[in-house]
Amino acid sequence: MTGRDEQPGEAGAVGGAPEAAGPKPPEVSGVDLARVALRAAKEQARARGAAAQQKKQARRGGGLRSGARSDGRDPQMLGSAISRLITERGWETPAAVGGVMGRWPQIVGDDLAKHCVPLRYDDDPAARVLTVSCDSTAWATQLRLLAPQLVARLNADLGQGTVRMIKVVGPGGPERRYGPLRAPGSKGPGDTYG
Repeated sequence: MTGRDEQPGEAGAVGGAPEAAGPKPPEVSGVDLARVALRAAKEQARARGAAAQQKKQARRGGGLRSGARSDGRDPQMLGSAISRLITERGWETPAAVGGVMGRWPQIVGDDLAKHCVPLRYDDDPAARVLTVSCDSTAWATQLRLLAPQLVARLNADLGQGTVRMIKVVGPGGPERRYGPLRAPGSKGPGDTYG
């Protein structure tokens, strides 16, 4: 045989004498054939079972289930869940200012808190104004005098730059009353000399 006539398993054969390329695999028959078939059937059944398990979990509403270790799906304490929600939504400053409105007597003192009440907070970055209403002009004047110290105290409590200014609103005039005893064209209680 020449090199052109060699069979694929006879590489290196010279002069027609084939060399042993290695032992031939034994023929599978009988019990061995049954073992091979059983192994293949088990692998197919395992694959079908895994697919069925995934479908079943998908129908139940999720793939992963909670196990022995804690993860994000486990029950949480209410305070930590609310803190996480506030952080995720970016509500830190409004929540802190809301806390100030709830703790107003501790921040300003009981005397001032009895006569002055925080109304609203404008969280516009250019303004950041806390509006406070007082029940008399004397208390409004007192709060205007204390405003720089109060702004410093609020910023120390909430974070620097949270409150830039305190707007003090004094008491409003009496309500306008309409009725048969009012003079037509009257401007209200200040208009007494018609």
